[in-house]
Amino acid sequence: MKIFRYAIALFICLITIIFLAKPAWAFCGFYVAKADKALYNQASQVIIARDRDRTVLTIANDYQGDVKDFAIVVPVPVILEQSQVQVGNPKILERLDEFSAPRLVEYFDENPCGFSLQPEEMMRQTRGAPSPASSVSQQNSALGVTVEKQFTVGEYDIVILSAKESDGLETWLKQNNYKIPQGASQLLQPYIREGMKFFVAKVNLEEYVNTKFQSLRPLMMAYESPKFKLPIRLGMVNAKNTQDLIVYLLSPQGQAELTNYRTVKVPSDIEIPEFVRQDFNNFYQSMFKTSYEKTGKKVAFLEYAWDMGNCDPCSAQPLNIDELRQAGVFWLDSSQLSNIFITRLHLRYTRDKFPEDLQFQETVNRQSFQGRYIIRHPFQEEVSCKEAQSYYNSVKERQENEAQTLAKLTGWNLDNIRSKINFISTKSNEWWRGFGR
Repeated sequence: MKIFRYAIALFICLITIIFLAKPAWAFCGFYVAKADKALYNQASQVIIARDRDRTVLTIANDYQGDVKDFAIVVPVPVILEQSQVQVGNPKILERLDEFSAPRLVEYFDENPCGFSLQPEEMMRQTRGAPSPASSVSQQNSALGVTVEKQFTVGEYDIVILSAKESDGLETWLKQNNYKIPQGASQLLQPYIREGMKFFVAKVNLEEYVNTKFQSLRPLMMAYESPKFKLPIRLGMVNAKNTQDLIVYLLSPQGQAELTNYRTVKVPSDIEIPEFVRQDFNNFYQSMFKTSYEKTGKKVAFLEYAWDMGNCDPCSAQPLNIDELRQAGVFWLDSSQLSNIFITRLHLRYTRDKFPEDLQFQETVNRQSFQGRYIIRHPFQEEVSCKEAQSYYNSVKERQENEAQTLAKLTGWNLDNIRSKINFISTKSNEWWRGFGR
């Protein structure tokens, strides 16, 4: 049916509209990762746990401002019951981010005099594998707006509306003290034509105080629909710049893929200079920006794809059964921890480059992938053997290659990169060096 064209749970970046008297903040753009090395200053996050036609969506309400001014409007395909809406645990998004984030790994060269491998063979072996109650009135009817349901979940007062035309819905929202960003009415009209309902959530201040949380918790929604989509166009209504979106897709089958946009893997299994260890955040952001621009700014990047039961290397421990249930994994039992595959996609998008909502498909592809960056530390102690000079020469060549690779990936100045590298000295293996001094 046409009403299912856009899945309920897939409206993450939707209309972050509605702030009572304050300027609107983009819903998709203010998440700050809590990992040791936050990779993105602004990135909305969504978890989609899906098995066949059933989906549980978790959206992070990363609103920056007074909670009394926060509200969202989300188009939904059906009237939601209270039991279909829950408040999520914000720590779960942090755990998924830590588990699937691009990672840095380190190797340390062994004493070149301690084994007989040639330097090039040694290199190969150390690389590793890759409030609404008063709004029901005759006036609402005149506007073509009906309050279908209203209930409170956690710190949110929720109203489910139906509308006959966008002007009436816009008028209702304004009369109820919601501030509509310019252009919202035009974007609402197609959803009204399709018979969509509108999920409106506002903060219940008394309940919010009782939660004792310092920020708004995620909202979770459950639905059934054959359509596997994530609308992003409405999320651009009050966005001034590009937006970053990270989607964690959890499936019992395998990797989830986009069908209407190209997906590319982030550059991975790349050896980079030692100094990047202290500046990994800046490196990754620069590398991602360069890749984003080279691909025409209209692709999704695969950053991680792996069975949730293990990881190699692990940047954080896999989520346990209780955490996975909190992430929306509804098909799980105690014997199925390995029956969950996580796909992490990262999009940077604008309205002109991503004119369509995202369309996904589940696959049985369980091939592993991770954004992985390698630092190889040279052996630092001075040694004297026939292999030493060859080793030192190979390290100097390796360090130069790392510098050129880094410049190509990030656009950084090659000479500046070289100045930060502690190039290994070409040391002699002559046993009499220093004699008589």
